[in-house]
Amino acid sequence: MADIHLPPTLMPLFAGLPRRLDLEAATVDDAIGRLDARWPGLRDRLCDPSGGQIRQHIHVYVDRERAGLDTSLEPGSLVHVIAAISGG
Repeated sequence: MADIHLPPTLMPLFAGLPRRLDLEAATVDDAIGRLDARWPGLRDRLCDPSGGQIRQHIHVYVDRERAGLDTSLEPGSLVHVIAAISGG
């Protein structure tokens, strides 16, 4: 199982979504799909409308390395989803 850490900005949008959870998934895309199955609409917040890549303002790291949707997850992988914050 991968150890998934989500940004706090998602919690108010999806009832019952924890900040951290363990998830069985083969890739980042698979993990997002499993999250979206449980919390519909989550994929739309993380991926561009075509579903082909992670949104520009979202960064995913797997074991401290920048990841894409096709990045493999191993048992015990640490996954951080980070939302960029902008302002002036």
